[in-house]
Formats: sequence, structure tokens, C-alpha cells
Amino acid sequence: MSASAALVLGLALLPATPSHAAEAALPQTVYFPSANGRTELTGYLFEPAGPGPHPAIVMLHGRSGPYSTNVNAQCTLVGRGIASPCDAGALTLRHRAWARYWTGRGYLALHVDSFGPRGVAHGFGRHTHGAPERAAVNELDVRPLDAEGALAYLAGRADVAPARIMLQGWSNGASTVLNVMHRQALRHGDGKPAFAAALAFYPGCGPRALLSQAPHIDRPMQVLLGADDEEVSAANCERVLARARIAADTPPPLVTTYPGATHDFDDPGRKRQSLDANRAARQDTLERLGPWMDQVPSR
Repeated sequence: MSASAALVLGLALLPATPSHAAEAALPQTVYFPSANGRTELTGYLFEPAGPGPHPAIVMLHGRSGPYSTNVNAQCTLVGRGIASPCDAGALTLRHRAWARYWTGRGYLALHVDSFGPRGVAHGFGRHTHGAPERAAVNELDVRPLDAEGALAYLAGRADVAPARIMLQGWSNGASTVLNVMHRQALRHGDGKPAFAAALAFYPGCGPRALLSQAPHIDRPMQVLLGADDEEVSAANCERVLARARIAADTPPPLVTTYPGATHDFDDPGRKRQSLDANRAARQDTLERLGPWMDQVPSR
């Protein structure tokens, strides 16, 4: 087992609420503009050892938001100067685990809160896609601008290698990843900062979630799906990605569908990891994704 995988497995033993050990390693809370030019976003910055410049990764939460369900029910607005139980210490176990996985490999990790700055830090439950209250935080034309704002923020930091900024998202955040990469490919070669690669964990791939059912892709990408996902269709995503329009100098997206795995298969909590298929899927991602990302070329 790699040192990074061992670190993440160790984090799986932490309780869902922040412990004193977790509090000792809280990320830095930062603020930066969305590319919409109106919204100040809240982000949580996990920094690796050493002076840099480091590769970096932007992380996008799913529809339930970035914060633990133990505290988020009463959370609304999160932002500069606002007291809230939803803060750096309340990030979910999965988000902290993946951030530590990347910092252990030398990456600077930035987790972006798209919901709190818009007054819905509590997130949304299952079967709420298309609900009117989600329009202001949708994955089509809102959250992609947040990811692009995070990209611009990181590209302007002296401790980040601007040609080595990656993107990772889960569920609704993974649908956002696919839309971000589609938008990026359409403006290929415009000289603006660009994500070097992307990881999408169990995205929704229906027409209400994606900008295109045949997305353009011009950077390496992996899509990780659970065959027994109870929230999104793995088969639908496989069909969409098989129709993707790939730039001439780009490998086709690597799509992995894990037999028996469910939605949130990489969540290190006991409930999800009680299923053998989820444990196997999670372990595979820990073993493969870091080395794969390390070898993505800078462009």
C-alpha cells in the first residue's frame, strides 16, 4: 500500500465530526471571486509541505454540500465575517480524506463551497434535482463559473504551478466537472488558464445535468462510476462519454465502472465501506489516481 493510500485509510478511522487531531490540521479558509464576477466564494485550502510551486487540484462537492450532516441542517450563509457551524472544521470526512491524499502527494488542494456563499450551505437531499431552489446553484451555468474562478485564483498564486492545476468533483460536482471541461475545450487555445486534467466521480449525465450529450474534451479525464449506483445511471454516463468529441492531441476519457459499487462508493465512512464492492472501488481509486495524475503532461 502506498503512503498516500495509508494516510487516507487512516483518516477513515476518524469520527464524522471534527476531532482534536483533525482541528490541528484545519485548512486555511480563503475567499475569491466566481468567474461570474458577482459572487465571492469560500474555499478551504490544504497546503502540502515545501515551498512550491506545487501542482494543485480544485475539488467540487456534490448536491449535499461540503459540510457534515451532523452540523449542516441549520446552516445557510457561509462567507467572510459570517459566523456559522459550517466552516473548515465541518468539512465531510470524504472531502478531508481526499484533500490529505493530494497534499500527501505534493498537491495544493482547494475545496470550493458553491452553496454556502449563496445561502444554502445545508445542501439538498436526494430526488431534488430540478427543484426551483436549486436553480441558483445549478451545474450548468453557475457552478462551472465557480470552478473557473477557483482556477484563476490558483493560477495567480506564486506557490502553484499554473500549468498543473487539476479538477475533481463528486455527483453534482462531477457533472459540473464535465461541463467545465466541455466549456474549456470549446475555447481551446485562447491563452487563459486551463485545467490540465479532471476526475469525475459518479456524475449525473442526463440532459438536465450536462451542457452536451456529446461533450468536447481536450484534456485527460477519468470518470469513476458504480454499477449499482442508486442515484445516477452509470450506463447513461458510459453512453455520453462514448459519444464525446475528443481533441486530436487528447486521449479518450478513461471510464471505470465498478461492479456492485454504489453512489458515494469512495466515502470512507463505515456505512458505505461496509459493502465489499465499495471498499474495492475506493481502494482502486486510491491506488490508481495519484500516479495517473502525477504523469499528466503540462500544456
